[in-house]
Amino acid sequence: MGSRFPSHQLSNGLYVSGRPEQPKEKAPVICSSAMPYTGGDIKKSGELGKMFDLHRKSGPLGNPPSRNTSFGGAAANSGPVSNAVGRSNYSGSISSAVPGTGGSSRTKSNSGPLNKHGEPTKRLSGPQSSGVNPMARQNSGPLPPVLPTTGLITSGPITSGQLNSSGAQRKVSGPLDSSVSMKMRVTSFAHNPAVTNINVGDGYSIRGSIPTTIIWLVALLFLVGFVAGGFILAAIHNPILLIVVVVIFGFVATLVIWNICWGRRGVIGFISRYPDADLRTTKDGEYVKVTGVVTCGNLPLESSFQRVPRCVYTSTCLYEYRGWDSKAANSTHHRFTWGLRSMERHAVDFYISDFQSGLRALVRTGSGARVSPYVDESVVIDINPDNKDMSPEFLRWLRGRNLSSDDRIMRLKEGYIKEGSTVSVMGVVQRNENVLMIVPPAEPISTGCQWAKCILPTSLDGLVLRCEDTSDLDVVPV
Repeated sequence: MGSRFPSHQLSNGLYVSGRPEQPKEKAPVICSSAMPYTGGDIKKSGELGKMFDLHRKSGPLGNPPSRNTSFGGAAANSGPVSNAVGRSNYSGSISSAVPGTGGSSRTKSNSGPLNKHGEPTKRLSGPQSSGVNPMARQNSGPLPPVLPTTGLITSGPITSGQLNSSGAQRKVSGPLDSSVSMKMRVTSFAHNPAVTNINVGDGYSIRGSIPTTIIWLVALLFLVGFVAGGFILAAIHNPILLIVVVVIFGFVATLVIWNICWGRRGVIGFISRYPDADLRTTKDGEYVKVTGVVTCGNLPLESSFQRVPRCVYTSTCLYEYRGWDSKAANSTHHRFTWGLRSMERHAVDFYISDFQSGLRALVRTGSGARVSPYVDESVVIDINPDNKDMSPEFLRWLRGRNLSSDDRIMRLKEGYIKEGSTVSVMGVVQRNENVLMIVPPAEPISTGCQWAKCILPTSLDGLVLRCEDTSDLDVVPV
């Protein structure tokens, strides 16, 4: 009878259950011959030479590879490496010297994954060594974070020192001459787009108070009056017209001289009398005056001579006195007066905390904005031919600006607005996405005529900065 369970008989005669096992096919055995010794000949190396890219070179290698772990241009190698003599297993930095190339020969990485052509892929690691091995580019290390551009500025500098073409900080070895470093600092301020270079000699000018057409018209009327008065005096011997013209001319000349001497004080009085605004209730586009404490932005300034740090406005002016036979400081310098020879005035963006509301506003005095500064300056040093060698710092300051230090009577004045100082700012309020700013007005603002003080009206162009002399005042720590 047949069984439901399959069985089969073994070779020894026993019957066991289950189906017989199927015979397995054996894998074919491939015999490989030993790699022949080539003796450094590329033609005899065969596939071994192709594996290590030896078919691209002509002739045997002249020098064996040298082990060098401190060479900057070598790439990291590990695993088997083929040279002109044999094979060796080692890891570390390898620099293969090919005849005619010296120490700057091409190095390749002989380990790691291969590309689709069977060649090892390039690995970029370690600092890049330029000028030593152009084929071994190495880039590693943390990259600087790319921050989004915003309209806000923060306190404190982002980077310090000079930057090279790639944006990294340039390393300068050895001591620098103070005059060279001073000249570099002046050049950096003058060419920085975030810094405003103020070229006006003073915030007040009589020419800005009186239009040019009115000046020429008044001069023509006085000329006609003097000619007519002199003609009447010579013809009918009546000096009345000439006396009236002289009196009027004297009054006008006195008024002009008075405004030249006291016009700046009149403008400062107008600024001090202008009411302070509350930034909480001001409207967009309104011309206001804000008084508060100053905070630096991302680019603080430093005064030129005294090296006062963390300033938002600096002014350093060199004046010269011209005698009878002295040299003129400029083209408009008259005898027996002080003339401006050199001026350095810079301003940057800063923050101001309003006393009225406590709000913080950004004052846009940088990036070439129009600024009218009314900042008191103090005399730092007086130089004459007798004591010019008493101040080596002043002579160093002159050399840094290519100014001569011959026998001249000079006076150096310096003023600044330091962080923590109390400042009054006059400008237009601008609100942009919850950012409160004070920007220059589109048109100059007139101060009006001050009849009680006989002060003619003048125009205030741009942002107005008013700060007293802070050299002897305590600033608020920020």
